[in-house]
Amino acid sequence: MKTLGNILWLVLGGLFMAVGYALWALLLFCLIVTIPFAKQMLKLAGYTLWPFGRTVVKGDGSGAVSALGNVLWLIPGLIMAVGHVLAALANVVACVFVITIPICLPFAVAHLKLAGLALRPFNREVVDERSAHLRAAHALVTVPDVRP
Repeated sequence: MKTLGNILWLVLGGLFMAVGYALWALLLFCLIVTIPFAKQMLKLAGYTLWPFGRTVVKGDGSGAVSALGNVLWLIPGLIMAVGHVLAALANVVACVFVITIPICLPFAVAHLKLAGLALRPFNREVVDERSAHLRAAHALVTVPDVRP
């Protein structure tokens, strides 16, 4: 089912947005200083290309460095977030006129989630859903403090 969802996703806006991220990455790879931003663009391009079966989790990175990266990310992130919002609106319009609510509405919601990720990609990791469940289960396990 995930594969079918991903194939439909490509047609309903995923491919267009992934190409947008890839073009931003090519532009950002031109300068040495912006290479970390280009890597984020490629990460988002891959996730936007094939999102179903994967999820985004909070990373283990430094809060201050991630916050600074997210502030400097504002211009390209805002442009890509607007693109996701427009793709979400296009999916809602498709729901109304083509009557494919079970397909288009979840895709619109996915585009809105990706818009949020496009605004703040630093200190976030894209992992498969199984790994995310294992991380969550591991976080629930606590080790008692046995110090005297």
